[in-house]
Parts: sequence; C-alpha cells; structure tokens
Amino acid sequence: MRVLHTSDWHLGRTLHGVDLLDHQAAYLDHLVDLTRSEGVGAVLVAGDVYDRAVPPVEAVVLLSETLARLAEHATVVVTPGNHDSAARLGFGAAIMRDRIQVRTRVAGLAEPVVLPDDAGDLLVYALPYLDPDVVRRELSGDDVNDPASAPLPRSHEAVVSAAMTRVRRDLATRVDAAARSGRPRPRAVVMAHAFVVGGEPSESERDIRVGGVDHVPAGVFAGMDYVALGHLHGPQRVGAPEGSVLRYSGSPLAYSFSEQHHHKSTVLLDLGSGTVEPELVPAPVPRRLADVIGTLEDLLGAAGEPHLDDWLRVTVTDAHRPADLYRRVKERFAHALVIQHRPPERASDRAGATVVTSANDPLVVAAEFVVHVTGAEPTEAELAVLRRAYEQVTAGERSA
Repeated sequence: MRVLHTSDWHLGRTLHGVDLLDHQAAYLDHLVDLTRSEGVGAVLVAGDVYDRAVPPVEAVVLLSETLARLAEHATVVVTPGNHDSAARLGFGAAIMRDRIQVRTRVAGLAEPVVLPDDAGDLLVYALPYLDPDVVRRELSGDDVNDPASAPLPRSHEAVVSAAMTRVRRDLATRVDAAARSGRPRPRAVVMAHAFVVGGEPSESERDIRVGGVDHVPAGVFAGMDYVALGHLHGPQRVGAPEGSVLRYSGSPLAYSFSEQHHHKSTVLLDLGSGTVEPELVPAPVPRRLADVIGTLEDLLGAAGEPHLDDWLRVTVTDAHRPADLYRRVKERFAHALVIQHRPPERASDRAGATVVTSANDPLVVAAEFVVHVTGAEPTEAELAVLRRAYEQVTAGERSA
C-alpha cells in the first residue's frame, strides 16, 4: 500500500504578519494531486493541523474541504499535535465517513485504523499528542479509576513508553491471529507527535519541555515498521531500532527564517512486505526565505538583485543608521519582513547573544538574566521558582 506522511500544517499561521493561508491551500492542492496521481491508499497527518487551539474560521473551512477531497482517493488519518485542541479537532469524529479517521482520544490509541491490503493488513496506530501533565494518570495502568494506581513519572518518555506498551500488546495479538489463519503478517505504523532524541529543531516549534526535558528516546518505538513523526519542522530521519524507520515529514512551509535552508517535502512510501524506503516529494515553494546583510548602498545595488522576490530579513550594517531606512528598504524589497540596523561594532556582540528557541532552554535564558541583573548565579530555590513559573505559562498556552 502506498502511504503519504505529512504533518505540521499549522493552518492559520502567519509569518511576521503575512497571512499564509493561500500558500497553505496551495500545498494542500498539491497533496490532493499527489494522492490521486500516485495511487495512495492512506494519508497520515501527524499533528499540528492548526496553529492554535482556536483556529480562524478560514482555516477550519480549508481543513474541512481538504479532508473531503483527500477522502475521495484515500483513507485519511489525522491526529492532534501540541498546537491543536484535541477536543475541537476531534469534534464530530464519531460521525465522519470511514475514510476520514480523526483520532484524538488517549483511550483509543491502541485501536488501530485497519487498512486491508494484499500484502497483509496495514495497522495505523494514531497517537494524539501526549502531554505528560494531562495523560500520565490515564496511561498509568489498565484501571484508570483505581485510586491506588500511581501516575506515571512526569516526562514525555514515560507517557509515550506507556502508550507504546499498549500498542505492542495489541499488535502482538493481531500478529498471532494472522499467523494462525495463514494470512500475511500485518505491517505496523505509529503516528506520533513528539521530540525524538536525535532530531534537529528549528526556531518555530513551540517548546514542550516538562521538568526540563522534552525528548523521547527512539527505542521507545521498537517493533514498528514505520513511525510517522510530527513536531519538528525540518524533514529528517532519526535513529531507530533495527527494523524500524522513524521519520519527520517536516512542515510544508517555512515558518521562521531558521527554516530557510530546509527542503520542504511530503513522505511517500510503500508499505508492502519488503523494506520500507521513504521517498521525499518536494513541496511547492511559494516564496523563498533569505537573509541579506550589508550596507544600504550595497543592498540597494547589485547585492540585492537576486532577492527581489524573496521574503527577507534585511540587516543593514552602516556605521550610522541611514536616513529613512525602512521606506528605502521596502521600496527596494517589497517582501522584506524584518528590517534591522546593526552597526559593525554591534554585529559581533549580537552574534553571541542568547536567543530563545526550541533548541535553547528558556530557563537558561532566564537564569542568565538573573546573573545580568544581580551579578550572581541563581540559587537552586530560585531556579525552581523559574521552572514552575515557566511550566505554568506553557501549560496555560496548551489549554487555551
């Protein structure tokens, strides 16, 4: 069976104030065309379908229309990511047509979407995003109502491991049943929205740290034929147990300047009886992202010529701020999104500055600020206060 793996659409997102919905719609047109032309049997959307818990109406309409179009050609399996509201994304899932499977409930994560195939059934275990603070009691044991059942440790590794234990238990039962009846061994795919050890982040993924840790070891997914990952925006393969393939499809568009060198794509793979060999199908590029750096005279001249149609972050390095800088840059570069003046003496200072990204712990940044203000390293008690405050804020964002 041919399968498409995609994720992190972030419908409704903007880029430095620019509405991206038309560009997102163009990618989804491409996805529908690819599904039809390649004879795809299943489309897997591994989370962060929307950019926020309460998406704009236009984004909801676009998703609805896209799912209907995809379902004309393939079964579509959708799971929520850390940006989505699982309850809102899953509204109406019980009454949707069989070819649209929106899996948002933790209780059902070990019940696969079964896709019959001549080479053996394809079992798609669709894990919703597992927030440790929300699901660690529900996943702690078989009897979630048992008050003696202690919650799992407060970590992504603990809750994803518990989920995969349930998945492997169900898979073993189905493999045994197939063997007894003489049918081919089913192939197992897991969809998961997580930060797997070895993945390379960018600046545009929302932080999911809990207790200072956001990673899940790749070995947690042992025994699966393919793991369709979402969360990281760069397409990449991560280390996997023998016999498994773990891959991030990445986002279809660049959502920050840190992604300007990504080659955005959709994963196409055949899940028959042989080795899984994913193929990356390039996604359409609506407009390139680029950095241009130099004096204003250089940028208004030949140095800026190749970038007139790009989305730009423009850094002007004149010793003194040029007069009417913003207007002159915008007249030259209609798609300049960031315009900044950085004199040469400040450029080196800026290069060493700490930037808050998903690859740089915000708690480290906060601790450095304490040092800057007080001249002393924060105590353990102060670090604990900073951590609690940060986690309360991120938990509030997730529940918004």
